[in-house]
Amino acid sequence: MLFDYATLKVIWWGFVGALMIGFAVTGGFDLGAGMLLPFLGRNDAERRVVINTVGATWEGNQTWFITAGGALFAAWPLVYAAAFSGFYIALMLLLFALFFRPVGFDYRSKIADPRWRSTWDWALFAGGFVPALIFGVAFGNLLLGVPFRYDDTMRLTYTGSFFALLNPFAILSGLISVAMFVMHGAAFIQIKADGAIAGRAARAAIVAALALCVLFLLAGFIVNGHVEGYRVVSMPGASTAFVPTDKTVVQAVGAWTDNYARWPLTRLLPLIAIAGALQCAWMSRMRVPLAAFISSAIALAGVILTAGVSMFPFVMPSSLDPASSLTLWDAVASRKSLGIMFWVVIVMLPVILLYTGWVYRVLRGKITEADVRLDEHTLY
Repeated sequence: MLFDYATLKVIWWGFVGALMIGFAVTGGFDLGAGMLLPFLGRNDAERRVVINTVGATWEGNQTWFITAGGALFAAWPLVYAAAFSGFYIALMLLLFALFFRPVGFDYRSKIADPRWRSTWDWALFAGGFVPALIFGVAFGNLLLGVPFRYDDTMRLTYTGSFFALLNPFAILSGLISVAMFVMHGAAFIQIKADGAIAGRAARAAIVAALALCVLFLLAGFIVNGHVEGYRVVSMPGASTAFVPTDKTVVQAVGAWTDNYARWPLTRLLPLIAIAGALQCAWMSRMRVPLAAFISSAIALAGVILTAGVSMFPFVMPSSLDPASSLTLWDAVASRKSLGIMFWVVIVMLPVILLYTGWVYRVLRGKITEADVRLDEHTLY
């Protein structure tokens, strides 16, 4: 093979991270538009404009989410199994919330009744808010550690509960996620809409970007000085296949900042996240929508990479038994599986990116109130 096992493990950590960023940048503005729908549209026509800013592309954007889930299952099967055991209720809630989106898009305009349409508007709001919150809550709990362990036969035991996931730090992480997607959705709506809607979206982007900066800095302060991170003390060779319990892991306050001391350039990542959010706010104020959207995408990537680098090499730490924590070294599929999937990604990912770019180029242009009034039957 072209790469040894240890290198393939790191490459797939990068692939999964790239898919998460891809979903945040594309599917994120769909979630943000849903959350903003009841507030940016002051009448039915304006709300239809907001819906149709993402109406032509939202289904395609979901492929990033599906692909990330498939990659998680294929590359990190132990993480997939542990996550669906520990976060089962949360993931079911996430899926049920996502159901509101296709149904809401398709059925909202079927009946010209204000109460009917208002109900679906709030359903679309829930379809954006609940997933965004759950994504952040999940990351917050990963930083705190998940209460699971493996016994001598590698049988998984999970001792947590759904309500235990809703702890203060996880809620803070959820609010960061919500602020991210609201900012991103508002930036995208500025590109696709005009007039009063674009103006309200610009103001929403400014508020969300500033909220993101404050919440992100607060979370960083808590993680650095008050949260016990995880640190691998010893483990078998990275190029070998070993079970998670073969390693030694300790917990220590500030351990999540180890990698920033080890690789100084990574200190730029949280700065990039803050700078991207501030630039999005400024470009929104100056009414430069494309620059605001690009800045927002950079902020999202900075936040996700900051969390990823902080946790590296951990993927799912265990608060119940630190040695059972899942890392990119011990939670992965076989070398042959990673090698085959590597070439699939190398071939298919550029195709997906080119196709996505082509779709957005074809569907470029603004959506106006005149458009939705003239096209009652094909637009949402």
